[in-house]
Amino acid sequence: MQDLNKRVKVEEQNINERLSNFDEVVHGFTKDEAILEAQRCINCKTKPCVKGCPISNDIPEFIGKIAEGNIQEAYETVKSHNNFPAICGRVCPQEDQCEGNCIRGKKGEPLAIGLLERFCADYTLENMNTEKKITKNNIKVAVVGSGPAGLACARDLVEGGYSVTLYEALDTMGGILIYGIPKFRLSRKIVDREIEYLQKQGVEFVKNKRLGVDITIEELYQNGFNAIFIGTGASKPKMLEIDGENLKGVYTAYEYLFKVNLHGKNHGLEVGKKAVVIGGGNVAMDAARVLKRLGAEDVTIIYRKTRTEMPARKSEIHHAEEENIKIMELVNPVRFIGNDGRLEKIELVKMEVSSTDESGRIKTKAVDGSNFFIDVDITIIAIGQEHDHTSITKNTQNISTHAGGGILVHNETMETSKENIFAGGDVVSGGSTVIEAIKAGKKAAKAIDKKIRGGSTNGL
Repeated sequence: MQDLNKRVKVEEQNINERLSNFDEVVHGFTKDEAILEAQRCINCKTKPCVKGCPISNDIPEFIGKIAEGNIQEAYETVKSHNNFPAICGRVCPQEDQCEGNCIRGKKGEPLAIGLLERFCADYTLENMNTEKKITKNNIKVAVVGSGPAGLACARDLVEGGYSVTLYEALDTMGGILIYGIPKFRLSRKIVDREIEYLQKQGVEFVKNKRLGVDITIEELYQNGFNAIFIGTGASKPKMLEIDGENLKGVYTAYEYLFKVNLHGKNHGLEVGKKAVVIGGGNVAMDAARVLKRLGAEDVTIIYRKTRTEMPARKSEIHHAEEENIKIMELVNPVRFIGNDGRLEKIELVKMEVSSTDESGRIKTKAVDGSNFFIDVDITIIAIGQEHDHTSITKNTQNISTHAGGGILVHNETMETSKENIFAGGDVVSGGSTVIEAIKAGKKAAKAIDKKIRGGSTNGL
């Protein structure tokens, strides 16, 4: 008999096999497993899981459909809120959102909402036709950037009848979903499938066009576009600003993951035997796990706070430790030390908890006299990314930025200070989650549609 306090166990790739490939680690539910897991839902009246979802997905409704075996109906329910459930089911931090609010989690394990979302999307997209019949209105809209915000905006607009052209600065579509997330977390075929769907629905893709460099806002208007959405992300890595960051062997996670994800075995990067990753988020976990798969023997993640403060998903930390990656907490880098321009050591200092802020997060300070050194072949800095929209804002009049550095938008419509130009995702908020970027893209699409049809965007 099923223990309703425990999740249905999902199959994962064997630890001894997965370090030799980049295949997805988590295999996902079978149909029988998904139905069994869905039947754990008690369909709470207050729906706390929905309150925890950034896009207010009707979680009990779609899970109820799975429990009944109506998988395509479950997918259509999810799809009415989330353009890309197959992607979000894999990479969203459900434990901090929907699953974190699940009543089942109070006395046992929360419902596996992410895995169920992933299942109903994978099953439907693999077995059924989901293309829509669209009546074109021949109104042109440009979307700049093919990450989650841009793809979400393009999808809603093209399904609404608009003629959408999507511009991408690189020669590969998908943005951060392709070059930022390793294949063992998000298979490339999942993203490619969504892009192929948009192509079939009529979205035109234009590669190798960087806004503000290869094409301008003014040129887009001259080409007949009625509105423009900017979703170019945050691609400027944050640096530690300590001595030695320019030594050979010191990389940023953005650069490292970008080259591995796009070029595979032809990445052209150093690996080394002993590697250190600095940071505590999902990107740090990704970088460390990539290093292991590339052949690094000793990989250590260094984090300045405690393990419990790490922003990375618990499942990612778990998988990293399964792969024999060490975590060194309450330690901070002081400087990188090299010889003849090549990294050899890192000077570190031990940290201690000094206080907590109003939100309950701890603050740390260096412990006097606790400095020590470790030998290392390469280091990857993974402490976040910043906005990189200079080429856009400097070459376009009247696009304002906010105090945090991102493009300034109206919170509900995502319209910038320049009329008919909208923006969303990391280019506005800085490094955030995939689901928040999708939410921004959908908001913008709704506002664009209303404005083009002659209505005010006020009150959206």
